[in-house]
Amino acid sequence: MSKATRTDTRPPARHAADSHDMIRVHGARENNLKDVSIEIPKRRLTVFTGVSGSGKSSLVFNTIAAESQRLINETYSAFVQGFMPTLARPEVDVLDGLTTAITVDQQRMGGDPRSTVGTATDANAMLRILFSRLGEPHIGPPSAYSFNTASVRGSGAISVGSKQAVKATFTRTGGMCPRCEGRGTVSDIDLTQLYDDSKSIAEGAFTIPGWKSDNVWTVGLYAQSGFLDPDKPIRDFTERELRDFLYHEPTKVKVNGVNLTYEGLIPKIQKSFLSKDKEAMQPHIRAFVERAVTFTTCPDCDGTRLSEGARSSKIQGISIADACAMQVSDLAEWVRGLGEPSVAPLLAALQHTLESFVEIGLGYLSLDRPAATLSGGEAQRVKMIRHLGSSLTDVTYVFDEPTVGLHPHDIQRMNNLLLRLRDKGNTVLVVEHKPEAIAIADHVVDLGPGAGTEGGAVCYEGTVEGLRASGTITGRHLDDRAAVKKSVRKPTGALEIRGADANNLRDVDVDIPLGVLCVVTGVAGSGKSSLVHGSVPAGAGVVSVDQGAIKGSRRSNPATYTGLLDPIRKAFAKANGVKPALFSANSEGACPTCNGAGVVYTDLAMLAGVATTCEECEGKRFQASVLEYRLGGRDISEVLAMSVIEAEEFFGTGEARTPAAHKILDRLADVGLGYLTLGQPLTTLSGGERQRLKLATHMAEKGGVYVLDEPTTGLHLADVEQLLALLDRLVDSGKSVIVVEHHQAVMAHADWIIDLGPGAGHDGGRIVFEGTPADLVRARSTLTGEHLAAYVGA
Repeated sequence: MSKATRTDTRPPARHAADSHDMIRVHGARENNLKDVSIEIPKRRLTVFTGVSGSGKSSLVFNTIAAESQRLINETYSAFVQGFMPTLARPEVDVLDGLTTAITVDQQRMGGDPRSTVGTATDANAMLRILFSRLGEPHIGPPSAYSFNTASVRGSGAISVGSKQAVKATFTRTGGMCPRCEGRGTVSDIDLTQLYDDSKSIAEGAFTIPGWKSDNVWTVGLYAQSGFLDPDKPIRDFTERELRDFLYHEPTKVKVNGVNLTYEGLIPKIQKSFLSKDKEAMQPHIRAFVERAVTFTTCPDCDGTRLSEGARSSKIQGISIADACAMQVSDLAEWVRGLGEPSVAPLLAALQHTLESFVEIGLGYLSLDRPAATLSGGEAQRVKMIRHLGSSLTDVTYVFDEPTVGLHPHDIQRMNNLLLRLRDKGNTVLVVEHKPEAIAIADHVVDLGPGAGTEGGAVCYEGTVEGLRASGTITGRHLDDRAAVKKSVRKPTGALEIRGADANNLRDVDVDIPLGVLCVVTGVAGSGKSSLVHGSVPAGAGVVSVDQGAIKGSRRSNPATYTGLLDPIRKAFAKANGVKPALFSANSEGACPTCNGAGVVYTDLAMLAGVATTCEECEGKRFQASVLEYRLGGRDISEVLAMSVIEAEEFFGTGEARTPAAHKILDRLADVGLGYLTLGQPLTTLSGGERQRLKLATHMAEKGGVYVLDEPTTGLHLADVEQLLALLDRLVDSGKSVIVVEHHQAVMAHADWIIDLGPGAGHDGGRIVFEGTPADLVRARSTLTGEHLAAYVGA
């Protein structure tokens, strides 16, 4: 076969399609961005840096990724779009050269009690098919091994149109444990926390939060249902009355001419409180649930969530419950040894998924681990698993701090994964603060110079070496290395932990020193959180700040979240002789046109809704009459438009002096949020800002021991210095601070280090070092010691 040869010597002309090698952003104004215009190279790894709140997420997630997703959604039919989330076009003039964006963020995984690591990654789905094919005895299809599917049986007559009814029987075999309904735990309710049985319902027997005597849906329903005598003390109820009071099935009743459903108190409490995510509840409701309800392992399924049939079916002596309880690295080995030709494609897919867990540093997890218990970093890495073996190329992957929750030892592994995605021909955009992650970038975009209104501009674009010499805040701090403390504080006591065995801990005995800054370290999965959160007794004197997300709507802002608005409203009310409720945009003072939102939302079905500034209040959220009341020469909308620093000065002196408000503002400034405006919606805050807002709120709690879980999450190198100064102030004021942390600057600054390991999962759970940072650096006996020694240049 002859081969064609070129006779001309001219180089081939560049194809027009090859000219689209940049993502061009022109005039981006989302959130605090100030007409940002940049060009991002495709098929390269670009890292976005800058102080917390400088506009990184606004540019990467809210502009580039959001527009890509919106354009993809528009390719579907109007009917399909009606079922999809509607996305508004970002505030930007031109976005050119976009490719399909896959966003891997730090959103915590669902709080549904039935959601596990296995269900979130589809590993459980593959295991169920495997057991339905190879399990002995055979009990049914894949649904027979699912704890989300109940066994049901029914029969009846079916008629279609005018045709004669046909008798039919329906049966479905599910794997759900009937007692706990697939949750693995059963709840026991303490009735003494629900009501005072010495009182009658009319006398106010209920002690449930929000159950007031004038509430027709709760107390009024029980008082006027006709099943009970509202004037009789509950302890004097007959056996039938008590049964109707506690367990009555749902029944329609009429109360004051309104049709309502009456049901027993126990099922009502279970629906109202126990079916919801505890972490999303208001603090006083959560405290009530913790008091009134005890959760114990289901005795029927022993916490496996599965029915007896599902647990009886086995492959080589292993049931699906045993498989899900294994550490993923061990499960991958077991699957590798099956070698059954009839299910070879299934085994290959399952093995790839399980090996991806190990590769990404999550081999210590088990598939039955509840998804809600994963940290932000673990959740993000679990989401990465489905993308590792993907054959897609020319995709834009967007990551939000993928190194969060990673020990320095694991960061190199994460870097290799990001580089692998890039080398397959993808564009990788990463928002990051860690110098080790910034170092691998092909291109760096540094935003700033400050945060909030002082940020939103591009300070630098180019290589990492150029960033070092640029003189920006990131450039100046990129090579910062904290020195190990020369002298450490002496402990004033110790918190004794004996025989700790939560999760993977191995009968750990340790004394956590009090009155000092104690840092608990170790690779991800070594047992740090299990030791601190599972063994340090919660309650009086312990203030715990975990990584749980701040929940808040677009009506929530720093003033409402921290409780700052209460003293401000009272100060306005006192100065003007009116009710405090007038100064709430969620209450009587709200503008009637926009209901206090400041904007009017127009729903356009499958198209993005439109938000327009309210013409009545011009976005100020309050009625015109309310804005006539002043305090220190300012109306309430002007106060909410102030930054924390301005408000601190305003409420510190003169006519507007309000000590209660000033104290909260001091704490916000302490954690580095002085630039935030009081009325800024929580939905516009970055992850680092939310973390610090949470810390400022918890600092108000009375406690001698502060437990902080990775407080450097989302913090820029420059902000870490400020955090360390804050921790020092807490300790110097007589508090004990225990920090779970991977950041070497925090380790070096500690008075005492407790290092867990040596590995993760069943390779961890032991104390491998206790002592000062200087001793750890000298010994270099652990992974943490080696990395800390390299960091401080020892």
